[in-house]
Amino acid sequence: MPRYFFNTRIGDELIDDPEGEELRDPDRAWEVARSMIREILRSEGAQPGLLSAVIEVTDDEGEIVLEFPFTEAMFDTPDRSVTKH
Repeated sequence: MPRYFFNTRIGDELIDDPEGEELRDPDRAWEVARSMIREILRSEGAQPGLLSAVIEVTDDEGEIVLEFPFTEAMFDTPDRSVTKH
């Protein structure tokens, strides 16, 4: 299984995730990043610095797989289509 690292960028500061986590694919990494951000916002509150923060998910090679802005985690995304047709 691939290993993903969840590094947090707040302004010019990058907080490295030295251990990472083995996950099945980038979609699961997206879910984990979203959960991490929501937990941080729940415990720390919506501070201005955090609202401009981003989680940069990288792979074993150090390549960025996805960037997840904290502000995007504040919005609910439906698990299924909301249309009736």
